[in-house]
Amino acid sequence: MAFECHQDTEIGLRDTLSNCLDNPQTQKPDSGQVVLINNRKTESLGTENLQSDSKSNLKIGIPFTEALSNHRRSFADLPPAVISEILNFLDPKGLGIVSCVNTSLYKLASEHHVWKEFYYERWGHPVTAVNLGHAYSDEKSWKELFVEREFRSKTFMGRYTIETLYGHTEAVRTVFVLVSRKLVFTSGYDQAVRMWDMEEGLSIASSRPLGCTIRAVAADTRLLIAGGTDGFIHGWKVEDGNPHLFDLRGPHNQNMEFRVWEHEGPITCLALDSSKMYSGSWDMTIRVWDRSSLKCLKILVHNDWVWSLVPHDTTIGSTAGSGVYIWDTDSGTQLAVINIPHVGNTYSLARSHTGKLLFTGVEDGSIHMFEITRNVKCNMRRIATWIPHTGPVYSLAFEFPWLVSASSDGKISLIDVRKLLKTSRHSSTQNTFKGNYLDQKNVEPPQRMLHGFGSNLFSVAIGSDRIVCGGEEGVIRIWNFSQALEIEQRVRSLRGIRLENRMRRRKLQTEMSAKGTQGGQCSVAAKKNQMSSDKNSWHNKRRVNGKLKA
Repeated sequence: MAFECHQDTEIGLRDTLSNCLDNPQTQKPDSGQVVLINNRKTESLGTENLQSDSKSNLKIGIPFTEALSNHRRSFADLPPAVISEILNFLDPKGLGIVSCVNTSLYKLASEHHVWKEFYYERWGHPVTAVNLGHAYSDEKSWKELFVEREFRSKTFMGRYTIETLYGHTEAVRTVFVLVSRKLVFTSGYDQAVRMWDMEEGLSIASSRPLGCTIRAVAADTRLLIAGGTDGFIHGWKVEDGNPHLFDLRGPHNQNMEFRVWEHEGPITCLALDSSKMYSGSWDMTIRVWDRSSLKCLKILVHNDWVWSLVPHDTTIGSTAGSGVYIWDTDSGTQLAVINIPHVGNTYSLARSHTGKLLFTGVEDGSIHMFEITRNVKCNMRRIATWIPHTGPVYSLAFEFPWLVSASSDGKISLIDVRKLLKTSRHSSTQNTFKGNYLDQKNVEPPQRMLHGFGSNLFSVAIGSDRIVCGGEEGVIRIWNFSQALEIEQRVRSLRGIRLENRMRRRKLQTEMSAKGTQGGQCSVAAKKNQMSSDKNSWHNKRRVNGKLKA
């Protein structure tokens, strides 16, 4: 009969067997008797079976104690390949707990390939060590990289400093952070694209006026594009040998710059991936472009103005009017659509690195979080709702685990989604919208609110322990949390020193107590010997006295 072997059950059976062996005259349990050990039912082993097993083991020359030791195997006795397969089902916290059991499990859990999957799932491919400092070196394992990145994400609840960048003459409509190079690109109503050094807070270059308001900017290490209200996309290609990648100050160069026209309305959003460009416009379309040939590959038609878009792999999420759409970029078909019951348009959109989480910012100040599942068809399920703002949410940015939002009320909210992800995995019911108003019981509070602006905030970005925001005032503000990172690192090092000293004191105490018990045993033995010797001497003296009297 197959049964589950628990640790406390094994100990209970071990004690039962030892009692049976030590006291053969004690009461013998029946073979079918059920014994309760720590409130768990286990079938007791009959003494007949034990005696038969012991006899069989003795016949073949195996001691009974050795036969019992074969039943005392632990999890660590399994083959490493089997343990590795079991560890695949653990989350990062569980894997870290397993690594604290013993040295063998520590090695298996620390060098497990699942740490790489955890890192890629949350943050994608790690940025080069040059850009992230000495903490991110090539010699570190994937577990160490994961722990360091998870530690850095906690600094957004600590202290910060605010840096203000001046240079724009009118309102700033868009902000983009290129984390790998620590560059910030901004633009707005003054029609120029500016490039900033995020660490130094200095202006690097500014382009000539492009002829209209720039509402969207996107960049990577090979291309920089800007979208204007006249319906064009202006781009700069990377310049070899330029430490800042793009030459914005130089005159128009046909080899390094380009401009494409096909939209019939203002461009409101832009995005890039490895092979395509994406642009959304008030002409109710999203256009998919080939980066090398600059030709339009697909046109995705909506039924209202397009406000935001986020691509991922072969799908793209978009907002038009009050609806949220998921499209297949290869076929151009619509996979899913959901209409959120709220007042006004859905202005902003953000998506996780894996593409499974989608965030929407709405005109009524609410933020919604959806989970996207794609099996036979694409489904969207709402996980949570926040209402941190009193005005429209114009911009969203996401870097695991933080969702950052900027609104017309001049505030920035920080939302940690880790707790919600844990609860959503265990919930089996579908969380859908019912009615015209939000249920206040399902509304989650934000973890932190940042103040500093007195008017509209149009765009926000996050990266490299910083939050960058621009708005109607025409200035760029950077919330720098690197000071909090340094403080947390010092606190962690001090905590490690205290822990080491505590363990050292405990070790000394155990050694001293062990010596004390040995000394006590020796003194007790000496006293007993002294008492016995005194008794013997008293008896000897009495005998001598008796003989003398006789």
